[in-house]
Amino acid sequence: MTKIYAENSSVPAAILRPSQLPAKDRGNGAVTVPLVTAEVGSTTFLNGITTFAPGAAIGHHSHNCVESVMVIEGTAYVDIDGTEFFLETYETTFVPANIVHRFRNASDIEEMKIFWTYASIDATRTMDGSADRHRIDTEHPTQPSATGAAQ
Repeated sequence: MTKIYAENSSVPAAILRPSQLPAKDRGNGAVTVPLVTAEVGSTTFLNGITTFAPGAAIGHHSHNCVESVMVIEGTAYVDIDGTEFFLETYETTFVPANIVHRFRNASDIEEMKIFWTYASIDATRTMDGSADRHRIDTEHPTQPSATGAAQ
């Protein structure tokens, strides 16, 4: 990460390079690289990239705030409140707070990547069927992201 200090702000601007940031293995073939977080200086939103291996999916879950997701590579299926939709590259979702949803890679041979944004720095994830709520920003990365590797 490169920080840029400006005279007009107490918070530095930043250049974030996903290939140089730590990644979190979310299991089931999904790896997440957090980008804009409180650590960077954000006070209002979070975003990052999640890569899905061929055929990979994450479990059904909800958040305490609005989430927007754009498919930035490959194709996906999104299940929103029990209805599944096919998404192509650059198609984007808007999921209101507390709506159960999940993403899965539509391909059995190619990776799929999503760029996600939560509308709150205090965003949480609750897996469907569980009462356990976890803050997104405390899901600490567990492995470094390899340069040029999938994020």
